[in-house]
Amino acid sequence: MPNEEEAVVLDYLPKGRANSFKPEPIAQVLGKQFFSLLEVVPKKELKVMETIYVGKEERDKVEFIKRRINFGQLTNTAIAELDRAIENIVGEDKKKFLDFFNNAQPITLRRHQLELLPGMGKKHMQDILREREKKPFQSFEDLEARIKLLPNPEKTIIKRILLELEEESLNHYLFARPPVRERKFGRRF
Repeated sequence: MPNEEEAVVLDYLPKGRANSFKPEPIAQVLGKQFFSLLEVVPKKELKVMETIYVGKEERDKVEFIKRRINFGQLTNTAIAELDRAIENIVGEDKKKFLDFFNNAQPITLRRHQLELLPGMGKKHMQDILREREKKPFQSFEDLEARIKLLPNPEKTIIKRILLELEEESLNHYLFARPPVRERKFGRRF
């Protein structure tokens, strides 16, 4: 899977974690493409909600990416900023998330990707499939106008992304990269 290019700073710890062996500044960030939770070592002070480059090329604000982390490893500040960061990412790239409604596919014979969204049942799924066959949705407003009693689609996507970040045992991930899982003997895969 490709790497993140940009990330949003959720928390900046100038002296690192209190229990760390080597005191160095760290920042917890959320990738904008795959919603990867990362811990990075910055070159200079970072501001919460700042967008930084974390790709493979020369990074101006990040020394190196220390590791991928799971939701349970986030600081309280990072958890508090997570909703707002996801909301901003979805708001900046509405077309990407609207395309999900226009292109979502069945997972199995009995389950569809649309049904994995919070508050979305078979009736909403069937209405969306029927309406998108007539004409693709042009905006979230268009989607809400054409599908009766549909929960706010933007908020529904945000809730699903949060669920994917918080839950480590989901079977399907629509937007976020699956969490790092520990195997026996402490190895990651």
